[in-house]
Amino acid sequence: MRPTDHLRTLAGTDWQAATTHAFTRELATGTLPQDKMRWYLAQDYQFIDGFVRLLASAIAHAPSLADSVPAAQFLAVITGPENTYFLRSFEALGMDEAAINAAPAPQTKAFQALMAEAAASGSYEKMLAVLVVAEWVYLSWAAPVHPPRADLPFWFADWITLHAGEGFESVVEYLRGQLDKQWETLDRAGQQSVEALFLRAVALERDFWDAAYEG
Repeated sequence: MRPTDHLRTLAGTDWQAATTHAFTRELATGTLPQDKMRWYLAQDYQFIDGFVRLLASAIAHAPSLADSVPAAQFLAVITGPENTYFLRSFEALGMDEAAINAAPAPQTKAFQALMAEAAASGSYEKMLAVLVVAEWVYLSWAAPVHPPRADLPFWFADWITLHAGEGFESVVEYLRGQLDKQWETLDRAGQQSVEALFLRAVALERDFWDAAYEG
């Protein structure tokens, strides 16, 4: 069993809940209320700064240039097409500055804090643990509903497309592969620290989906 499969198995019901949530099921069918999508987008947009810093920290701590290049390429996607998606969606959904810059929810603050903790740790494997969760959870819910239905508005369809398909699958495989390699270099105490961070990240993903669904 791959180390990342081991970590996913440890996450158990939290992983299942985070990857098969009612929020994403309704997003994929186009039945998710717009108010819930507005809340979600405003909160999720607040993750970009912390995520970029975490990914940049991982790039800086990668063992070699070859190990860092795929992450650097992914960074360009986050700051380019994904950022553009948010801006288009805000406009299409009629979100004003107050709605876009809503106060962060407790669940948002908690995941922001986790990303900052991993980025500041100086530990490549801890950075990867959070990055793997953040991207693998999204691939896991988006892949089964890709390609999106043709009648979906773009703020649903494009969110699915950004998190599925060959390109995004290669990002997740890269991140998993990096963590798998690092795992083999760790003693048991190091592996347990990765397990703990991975499980915290999955639980926070589940909490965030729950909060988004409540709106």
